[in-house]
Amino acid sequence: MNNDFPRRRFLQTGALGVAGLMKPGAVLLEAQSTGSTRATSPSDRVRFGMIGVGMQGSGLLPNAISLPGVECVAAADLYDERHTLAKQITNNPSLPTTRQYRELLDRKDIDCIVAAVPDHWHKRVVVDACNAGKDIYCEKPMSHRAPEGFDMIAASKKNNRIVQIGSQRVSSVLCAKAREMYHAGAIGDVEMVELTMGRNSPNGAWEYPPPLDVSPANLDWETWLNDAPKIPFDKYRFARWRCWREYGTGVGGDLMVHLISGMLFTLGWNEAPRSASALGGIFRWKDGRNMPDIHAVLFDYHGIPVYVRLGLGTETPELARFMGPKGILDASGNELRYSPQTGKDTEPSYYSASFPAKMREEYERQWHAKHDPVPGHEPLSDGALYEGHNWDDVKPHLWNFFQAVKTRKPVTEDAMFGNHAALACHMANESYFRKKPVFWDAESRDIKS
Repeated sequence: MNNDFPRRRFLQTGALGVAGLMKPGAVLLEAQSTGSTRATSPSDRVRFGMIGVGMQGSGLLPNAISLPGVECVAAADLYDERHTLAKQITNNPSLPTTRQYRELLDRKDIDCIVAAVPDHWHKRVVVDACNAGKDIYCEKPMSHRAPEGFDMIAASKKNNRIVQIGSQRVSSVLCAKAREMYHAGAIGDVEMVELTMGRNSPNGAWEYPPPLDVSPANLDWETWLNDAPKIPFDKYRFARWRCWREYGTGVGGDLMVHLISGMLFTLGWNEAPRSASALGGIFRWKDGRNMPDIHAVLFDYHGIPVYVRLGLGTETPELARFMGPKGILDASGNELRYSPQTGKDTEPSYYSASFPAKMREEYERQWHAKHDPVPGHEPLSDGALYEGHNWDDVKPHLWNFFQAVKTRKPVTEDAMFGNHAALACHMANESYFRKKPVFWDAESRDIKS
């Protein structure tokens, strides 16, 4: 077999730049550039407002301001102590902060928004930002409920606004390499995909410690609930909102959406699945949550089976496995492994054991005469291992967004793409709660049983 994927070595900065840490035979991929380190003139800077400075926002904010030519000029959060945190992260005691995110949308000196808010706030923030003429980077999953994504797409189109959803691996060099190899025919036409991930810790199961002082005095609880049922203040629901369907989308929206987004990008698909059939339950984290901690789903993507297994009770590697007649692509962490397969017999058939001895000997003689390689010309394996920045590195994804704000060029994960990835998660959740397979009706834009 000819090697269609020659092993080229690239230089790369960052944690993987030390060649001695690489696995033998691994190819080091070059990280996507995040721009020059030279100072940027004020007229060439992108000025953004930060909405939500919680767990995810407090990671997005320092990553964003570390990029050249990017500046945070204001932040909004319903919890007052996160105003202090935003000032600390930006090293700007004078950073304007507010509970009212619409104040950021009204500012003429803000070019775009970075939003990291609970799922049940995504639609409102994205639609409001687009209607205010602001481009927006919104954390995944795009929507909290299936119909919401279409309202967000409509707002983006109506106002000609850029919307990028935050499943960052679609901007990673590893995902780009997987896409390149698949479309060059490395494994042939994909026949099945397996996506798996497992955690085994309280933090991994969203058992986050609530802020020590959080109370209705420093948190606008009534506003935080948004359109969810009105309940008395609950610090655990505030910190652990992913556990409840009223505010989040469970392991589907937290973990599955990353895997689905990476799969769609790699294979060049941009669609919702035809159907989803899910099983699962709350097996370990019986803390009052109503979202499953074990969720196994079988999707149908135009006839291709895609199996997803997510769990919060056993740690297992995060893996995206693409299988075809020519081999396997395995993407995990900071690695992409290509394992080719010939699809041919490597020895005489064991069925010949049912032949009489003389017939079996003649068959094996003929087989070897036809198939054995000429000595000295035995085939070599074309397998390859590529290493690069972890595909969850958020900086390249943020950089793509800010560059799009400046250039008006399309982003990788626009509203249409983000909606298709979110719909898979909504279908998985609906199948789980309805306890039956569900189907996507594109005409009515509805999930049906």
